[in-house]
Amino acid sequence: MTLVKFANGQKNHAVNPFFSDVFDSLVNDSFLGDKLSSRVPAVNIAETENEFQIELAAPGLKKEDFKINLEKNVLTVSADKKAEKVEEGKKFSKREYSYNSFTRSFTLPEIADYTKIDAAYTDGILKLNVAKKEEAKFQSREIAVK
Repeated sequence: MTLVKFANGQKNHAVNPFFSDVFDSLVNDSFLGDKLSSRVPAVNIAETENEFQIELAAPGLKKEDFKINLEKNVLTVSADKKAEKVEEGKKFSKREYSYNSFTRSFTLPEIADYTKIDAAYTDGILKLNVAKKEEAKFQSREIAVK
């Protein structure tokens, strides 16, 4: 079998459209997708005047599933979900939501106050707030012209 690379991700259906559809369904199937994709939640990181805000999208977990550690300046968030009960009487043709575990680490800057880190989990979003040290906060003042 010869593999042909198409420019810019465009497919050439003129050769054999049936072959392209079958090949696409095999490549895009979750069997290969699960093996190739990393199973870590998406993250948003924002900085305000007083703190750093880290949000991880981790739906389907409970707050007891999370473990948050700080070692030196590395903040590590991990989760391990217990296996769900198998429902008797159902025959699944495909079952995709079996999110087991993940680990995600963040290197905090020197201006972070490691003693003031808060975490909350609501509506599938884990929110971490890392306060800044007082000397690192933006201080605004008006400067007089002489």
